[in-house]
Amino acid sequence: MTARDGAEALDYLFGQGVHAGRDTQKQPAFVLLDMKLPKLSGLDVLRSLRSNPLTALVPVVMLTSSSEQSDIIACYQSGANGFVRKPVDFGDFTEKLSRLQDYWLRVNESIAAA
Repeated sequence: MTARDGAEALDYLFGQGVHAGRDTQKQPAFVLLDMKLPKLSGLDVLRSLRSNPLTALVPVVMLTSSSEQSDIIACYQSGANGFVRKPVDFGDFTEKLSRLQDYWLRVNESIAAA
């Protein structure tokens, strides 16, 4: 599932708006969340996810082009499970995304698998 902005991401995850009626007991294996989303920032989305029992334990990896230490700290303090800088090169970017997917879907032990 891809959301175009932070509000749409929350609507999907919480089964609201156009996603009303979605089975919210089935949450993603992990969420890749860009810090600079339109409408609602990735950090605000992360905080909403962590404050809701439905999504509090869903792994969230923050994605950004920022190299600011303060951004990294804010993400981890807000409950991010990981922080990844977007490479400029598209090939490097897709390779990083492939590694993230491999880790979160194949290597990491999730609660559902426990």
